[in-house]
Amino acid sequence: MCRPPANVSIRFYAELNDHLTAHQQYRTLEKPLLMPTNAKDVIESFGVPHTEVDLILVNGASAGFDQLVSAGDRVAVYPVFESLDITPEVRIRPEPLRETRFVLDIHLGRLAAYLRMLGFDTWYQSCASDRRLAGISAAEHRILLTRDRGLLKRSMVTHGYWVRNTESRRQVPEILARFDLYGAIRPFSRCMACNALLQEAVKDDVRNLVPQRAAKLHNEFRRCPNCGRVFWQGSHYRRMQSWIRDLTPGLRNLPPLTSNAGIC
Repeated sequence: MCRPPANVSIRFYAELNDHLTAHQQYRTLEKPLLMPTNAKDVIESFGVPHTEVDLILVNGASAGFDQLVSAGDRVAVYPVFESLDITPEVRIRPEPLRETRFVLDIHLGRLAAYLRMLGFDTWYQSCASDRRLAGISAAEHRILLTRDRGLLKRSMVTHGYWVRNTESRRQVPEILARFDLYGAIRPFSRCMACNALLQEAVKDDVRNLVPQRAAKLHNEFRRCPNCGRVFWQGSHYRRMQSWIRDLTPGLRNLPPLTSNAGIC
């Protein structure tokens, strides 16, 4: 008589439960194993991307993604810790990137525009394939932001985050809080169209590139050195300023020059 495979017991903690179905959340789960399987595959079989895991305990001992898990083992999986000191244990995530830069999947175009408006280096193309996104994340050391958990399971992705909110304006504070970026905001310093850092422009040099009314009313301009777009304190200025101030109450001194461009 064939014996049924024994189970491995696994429990996910804190926000990792966001990836589980309602009946799986905040409880110990059982998974049958026909043969020893590495911890990464076991964890991701529940829909939890490895990029959001910071600590694995197998039978109470720290383990890496490549450790084999066997039937009868007990596995505890923890997210990135912000305040809890776990130095005696083995963190399995790579060190934080020296510079916070992002690459976003094709469904996060509005979020990309908002992040650029706040001054964050954000790579985005509306037609980029999953393979290219993962490759850019790895090659350029960018944090991959996506609503596709499958994309985060690609082995080459070391820094990534599954965006929980579906509405773009709610996604912005989620990202700022998750990566503690409030102090790094530099509004209106990047081109919202192509991501390049803006440069100051002499009015006479751009006079013929802007509407006649803008040239008459404004004296300060910036220009994108990459795509050539010209930016000035246009009609969307107060609305965008108000939104940024509501988003970041502690940020009082916004730069005087913004763009007339809307959120695309």
